[in-house]
Amino acid sequence: MRCTVLGAGSWGTALAIQLARVGHDTVLWDRNADRCDEINRNHRNPRYLTEVSLPEALVAEPDLARAAAHAELLVPVVPSHALREVLEAARAELSDDLPVCCATKGLEGGSLVTMHDVCSQVLGSPERVSLLYGPSFALEVARGLPTAVVVAGEEAASHVAAEAFHGDLFRAYHTHDVVGVAVGGSIKNVMAIASGVSDGLGLGANARAGIITRGLAEIARLAVAMGAEPLTMMGLAGIGDLVLTCTGNLSRNRRVGLALGAGRSLDDILAELGEVAEGVTTAESAHALSRSLEIEMPITQQIYEMLYEGTPAQEALMSLMGRVRRAERD
Repeated sequence: MRCTVLGAGSWGTALAIQLARVGHDTVLWDRNADRCDEINRNHRNPRYLTEVSLPEALVAEPDLARAAAHAELLVPVVPSHALREVLEAARAELSDDLPVCCATKGLEGGSLVTMHDVCSQVLGSPERVSLLYGPSFALEVARGLPTAVVVAGEEAASHVAAEAFHGDLFRAYHTHDVVGVAVGGSIKNVMAIASGVSDGLGLGANARAGIITRGLAEIARLAVAMGAEPLTMMGLAGIGDLVLTCTGNLSRNRRVGLALGAGRSLDDILAELGEVAEGVTTAESAHALSRSLEIEMPITQQIYEMLYEGTPAQEALMSLMGRVRRAERD
């Protein structure tokens, strides 16, 4: 297939590598023309995954219209806050039946909708939109290490996208539960910040396990309220992605939490990180969504207060420990 990946950050670059690796004619769009030139000359991304050699057949393109017109499969991987704008700019070049597999994670600020909803609203045809989520660090995918993901969407769309990515040591499963995958793959970034804060404070492995487990309960509570199937939370975009992001040292969101737990300011952390940590923006959206749906999400609440109200890390984590005892399933 002719595939176009929109966004040459770590994750977009890794997915473009995978598509090229299994034989697709792949274009990687980046608005930075100098970076595209360097990718095409040296077969390396000069900013992200700099240690990984890119397939020689992979072409970087700074012109969005040309990149979009190339696609028989479009893979948006831009930050959540930019997804709607980029798709609207590319829409004129996209055919009405073009399959779109979005790998951006998060909830859109303001509207509080999922990335599947954003794509569907812009393109006007939700039946051709799917999501690719699951436990998958970009660097490991780029290096060709074994990875399993899930593609969520209506049958035709999810099968096209899963088949396109599937190959080598990269396994792509499929599901129809778009809501469950969208919520699980987005809110896990908030829990990764919480896990990092706990570790940054030196609270130990027991505390980390508690945050992961109770975090999964929060994710499931929200997802089911939005119409998801509970069993999806036991899958790749649920417990799989949650455990990876909360424990793996390649997790940007976990690194944000570690630094917050060590007492650093959010502005300094994000400036040093140099990449988007979706959990920061998702915490705000998830907090607003939980309030509008009247869903109790105490970990999300505390991370929101840390990030947006200046609550000290120690105080936020200790407030969780002081909550009234309750039944585990509540």
